[in-house]
Amino acid sequence: MLGTGTPVPNADRAGSSVAIIYNNQAYVFDAGPGMVRNALVAAQTKGIEALYPTHIQHLFLTHLHSDHVMDVSELASTYWWRRDKRLNIYGPTGTQTLVNGYYKMLSEDIHLRINSTQPVKDPSMYQVNVSEYKKGGWSFKDGPVSVEAFLVQHGDIEPAFGYKIMTPDKCIVISGDTRYDEKIATIAKGADILIHEVISEEGLSRLSPEWQKYHSNSHTRSGDLAKLAAKAKPDLLILTHVLHYSAPITSVLKEVQAGYKGKVVLANDLDIFGSKAEAPKNYQPGMLKPPEKG
Repeated sequence: MLGTGTPVPNADRAGSSVAIIYNNQAYVFDAGPGMVRNALVAAQTKGIEALYPTHIQHLFLTHLHSDHVMDVSELASTYWWRRDKRLNIYGPTGTQTLVNGYYKMLSEDIHLRINSTQPVKDPSMYQVNVSEYKKGGWSFKDGPVSVEAFLVQHGDIEPAFGYKIMTPDKCIVISGDTRYDEKIATIAKGADILIHEVISEEGLSRLSPEWQKYHSNSHTRSGDLAKLAAKAKPDLLILTHVLHYSAPITSVLKEVQAGYKGKVVLANDLDIFGSKAEAPKNYQPGMLKPPEKG
């Protein structure tokens, strides 16, 4: 979990981001603020080499709210002059505009690095390959790993995507930001892991009427998520992007557990789920530190 936060500032939680790792390849979903730092921490302290920023090749965006995309430029620009392969970004309409903004924002930096004595392996590696989509139903395949995008209902944001990831040993569904949608229960039926956003009923009840209306149309209430999980029956339900406001964050876990008896956890940044993602026994912190020069 590279970021479990929301637009509400939280020093302990980066913006939304999840990494699915298979065969030493990372497939990252969303890049909220702080995601790159957490990826670096995971690489250097947990031995997950695939998460060193220059090793990340595939980034999928659920939608273009700031708490899901602010580290797109950070990921694209971090050590790009040492990249062997370009970053590929897949997302909704508007993704190319976002990337064009990164080019413009860092145009002087890019110019200085290319037109100086700094060693640069490939002057074009700052560029990003963008694939953008107007609707769901599109898919991505990389060897034995497949990613399927489906539309979710996130207020008036169109399009907004959720993702179903299939590897030879896992089925993982990521909801993205969405209100309650029984379609997700069908898509996630029997999944190994369902990673779903949620808003606390207790926290929601303390908000003003206009904010209650907005959130009810954009996010999934804890009680509704319990119903959805009871239908999908994943092996593990992971709660992320938890909106709780003045209620304690643990309230959402209690609320979901009140209506769902399956295994459910409240995710924190840098949590690892799945034994194959654990750090190797012989790993020593610092193994993946960047070179002394450059």
